[in-house]
Amino acid sequence: MASRRKRASPKVSGPFLRRITALPERVDQSRYPFNIPAFSHGIDVAITSNVTFFVGENGSGKSTLLEAIAENSGFSPQGGGRDHQVAGHQDQSDMASALRLSWSLKVTDGFFMRAESFYNFASYIEQSGSNFDRYGGRPLHDQSHGESFLALFSNRFDRGIYILDEPEAALSPQRQLSLLSIIHRLEKAGRAQFLVSTHSPIILAYPGAVLLSLDNDEIRGVQYEDTDHYRVTKQFLASPERYFRHLFSEEPDDDDET
Repeated sequence: MASRRKRASPKVSGPFLRRITALPERVDQSRYPFNIPAFSHGIDVAITSNVTFFVGENGSGKSTLLEAIAENSGFSPQGGGRDHQVAGHQDQSDMASALRLSWSLKVTDGFFMRAESFYNFASYIEQSGSNFDRYGGRPLHDQSHGESFLALFSNRFDRGIYILDEPEAALSPQRQLSLLSIIHRLEKAGRAQFLVSTHSPIILAYPGAVLLSLDNDEIRGVQYEDTDHYRVTKQFLASPERYFRHLFSEEPDDDDET
């Protein structure tokens, strides 16, 4: 009897997810989140790289958009893989209901990682009795915050689409470089696509990535050196005292009455 072939890993020359659009009839620009400036002219984003970064100030809509993409990709908005339904899951968000995703190859594997709800995910894994081999061989709560993040990236990430919301939140600069190494290994082999929201100038420096800014009245491409993340960090490191003079210039004296 012929042996059964092992299912081949998805591998394509470009990204699995190719386009993100919002249906105009499902957009109410008078209501949140559609009244966020970056969404004011609708959403129509072509994805041209295996690694795409979403950048912008707090409140610019990055996390909102990533969560909606994750929901439409089959993940819980609380984070996890397709087989995880972490407590707190609600009906599909307004943004998710409005979005349509276009795929070159619809993948079923991947992960949605949210830094702000990762503690809940770690608790879910312990309570569900999951195999910890996919998370470094021990419970995530038994590791430091940064160790648990890297354990997830190193052991759980393999193939599929990975949607990461501020993965640098618990990572030292050295561990951020380790994350870049993992991204490179998987995306260059054609096994994975990454959509990442980040404030880290280290992570944003990944070669060949496409950066999309949400800081204006539409989502638009931006060069790494033109981001505030790069410019402010570079200028601060070159002359921190100049920033301190400005930041602390109006501090009241200790003897001032309130």
